[in-house]
Amino acid sequence: MKKVGMVLEGGAMRGIYTMGVLDTLFENKIEVDGIIGVSAGALFGANYFSNQVGRALRYTKKYYNDKRYISKKSLFLTGNIVNKNFAFYKVTKELDPFDNDTFIKANKDYYAVATNVCTGEAEYLKITDVYKQLEAFRATSAMPMVSRIVKIDGKKYLDGGISDSIPIDKCISLGYEKIIVVLTQPLDYRKKPVDKDKMKFARFKYRKYKKLLNTMENRYKEYNSTLERIIDMENKKEIFVIRPSKRIKINLVPKNDLEIDNTYQLGVSDCKKILKDLKKYLKS
Repeated sequence: MKKVGMVLEGGAMRGIYTMGVLDTLFENKIEVDGIIGVSAGALFGANYFSNQVGRALRYTKKYYNDKRYISKKSLFLTGNIVNKNFAFYKVTKELDPFDNDTFIKANKDYYAVATNVCTGEAEYLKITDVYKQLEAFRATSAMPMVSRIVKIDGKKYLDGGISDSIPIDKCISLGYEKIIVVLTQPLDYRKKPVDKDKMKFARFKYRKYKKLLNTMENRYKEYNSTLERIIDMENKKEIFVIRPSKRIKINLVPKNDLEIDNTYQLGVSDCKKILKDLKKYLKS
């Protein structure tokens, strides 16, 4: 059998689409040898190797409206819009426990992409024990402006999407012969330059980190270039891409359960439509 890797794009709550895709792939026994996730993709993708179908959707629906989970109140009090202690530690270990033992026993390659604040470059943090490496999950999803910089082993990190939103090159470099890419934007989407006012604020907030600012300013160019390459590889049948069939409209803090359910079900329905072609690609 050829070695199968999966790349999961981030996108904050658009990651709920990825939940739907992953749960559908798992239920249809699509086996992968490794996953490289970015931000929300990294957070939700770990459940694939812990065999916990539906877990990410369950805790998201239960706590999205809880100010201890994600809120402006948390941002004001802690500097993190996604609360560190509640969202990452209490939910993961107590309220809806992640099956860390199953994840470890799976012995699969799992990487979370984070941006090194000092170099402005992507780093690929290998996860072998989720409970011991929860800070890596905080790092990959630490959205700029609304999150504190995360420190791990003396290094400083922010959201992996800043430097490598779709880590296809890393996946290839790891030797995967078949690659499934799960995106959270439709085919016609292209990223625009950062809003001038937001960039002005970023230059003030991250004034000590010139390389990070340079990466942030050029992010749209790198992202769009990667998209064009992915489309080319897809057309050549070198990779298999699953993407939303329409634009996902969901807030950073969802308004209601329906917003979450619609996004999740779009992932489910889009995935079901391509299952036959995906299985054919994996066997070829």
